[in-house]
Order: sequence, then C-alpha cells, then structure tokens
Amino acid sequence: MTAACSWGGAKRDAVLDLWEIERYGFDSYGEPDYVSIYGMPPSEWYGRGIRLLGRTAVECTRDRLAAAISEDVASVAGTAPGRAGTYVLDPFVGSGNTLYWLLRRLAGSRGMGFELDPVISQVTQRNLAILGLPITVVNQDYRTGLADLPIPTSELLVAFIAPPRGDALTPGSGLDLRRTSPPVADVVDKLVQQFPKHQLLCAIQTYATVNASSLTELASRFDWSARKTYNLNEAGENHGVLLGARGWILPNPSASGLTP
Repeated sequence: MTAACSWGGAKRDAVLDLWEIERYGFDSYGEPDYVSIYGMPPSEWYGRGIRLLGRTAVECTRDRLAAAISEDVASVAGTAPGRAGTYVLDPFVGSGNTLYWLLRRLAGSRGMGFELDPVISQVTQRNLAILGLPITVVNQDYRTGLADLPIPTSELLVAFIAPPRGDALTPGSGLDLRRTSPPVADVVDKLVQQFPKHQLLCAIQTYATVNASSLTELASRFDWSARKTYNLNEAGENHGVLLGARGWILPNPSASGLTP
C-alpha cells in the first residue's frame, strides 16, 4: 500500500484505522507517528476515540509543524501595540490542529474555525468534543461566516490561512499562492474588507519553494511581512509560513528570526 494509490484514491473519504494511519506515516516519511495531532501520537489519539478521514490524515498540519508555526505567530503577535485580546480564525480548519496550537500558544485567546466540507466538519467537531477542547468549528463557508462575526477592534485578529492546494504545488516552481482554492490573496482581501479597523496578523502556510511572483503580490498587502521555512526533515517536503501584519510594524523586525 502506498500513499499515492491509497490515500488519494479509495481511502480518501474513508475513516482510517490506526494501522493505516501509522502505515501512511511510515511509507511516506519513515515515521509511524508522523500524523501526531492535538499533542498526541496516533496510538494515543486513536485510543481516545479520535478519528480521521484519509484526506485529513494527508492534508492536516501535524503537531511539529503546527507547534512551530504557532510559536512564531505568538512571538509576532506579542509586538502588536495596545491589544486587549486576541481572536484567532482558521477559514479552512480541517482537523483543527493548527487552531488548537494557536489557541494554546496565544494565552487568553479565543477563536473559531470554518469548514465547508460537512463530513470533515462533523468528524472534527466530534474529535474536539471527545477531547473537551473549547474550540468552535462551524460547517460554513468562511466568507459567509465572517460577515456575521463580531470581533471588537481592540482585539488583534490572527488568521491562519491554508486553503486547499489543488494543482497549486508543482515540482518546478513550487507553491503558487495564486492557484490555491481560493487564492490566498482573495482570503486576505476578504479579511481586510470585513475588518478594516483591526490589527491583523495573517499566518499563511507555505512550502520550501514558493512562486516568487505570487509571494511578492501577496506580501504587498501587508505593512510588514516575513517568511520562514521549517527544516523538519520530511523527505524534501519542508513547509513554511509567511507572516503578514496590517495595522502595525514590528518594533524590531530582525529579532523575530524571520526573513523579510
């Protein structure tokens, strides 16, 4: 059984058994515990009743990456002047693991995730309920959900943006942020339109190689931006993050450890 033939085919919409989760991690990355989420290896979260679809196992942001991203987000968020709180949004929440880590790292924060797929939304809501996590996941398109979301302007708005990639990732040019579904820039524009008076921090999941034009186009929407690639030794598939702030500029950007 290989990742290519199973997880993108017949197993895509199936609830996986533990051995299948571990086999995917071993076959793809040489690591049975690769799909660690909510701070637990597969054997632990599966034993507690957590379940994942095949596509979620492949697409989720597992613990090591989610923890690294959330640490950098928290570092930058701490420089936002005068914030009275932090509200975290995940427009494409999937398993909810990155939202879990962001809320864990951003002390006193609250937040919400939107998931358009009804099956993934139901599975994630059930998983979060089993763990007793105070994380809200709504089966709704993010554009509709944002329209009815009251967030005080005194709160820093943090958005983790990782839309489905589809054919946006190619071996030659890497990740083209204009070809995700929807394009990342459209998501940022919607957030700015909906919350024009808020301090906004976007954390956009990227790849080791990103199409330069799409990156430049996206970065132009922020007052400050920087990116980082995480060397997690994943068979050449290292991921990264682009952090972009609107409404303030970091007082000491070089101290962030990120690359402008």
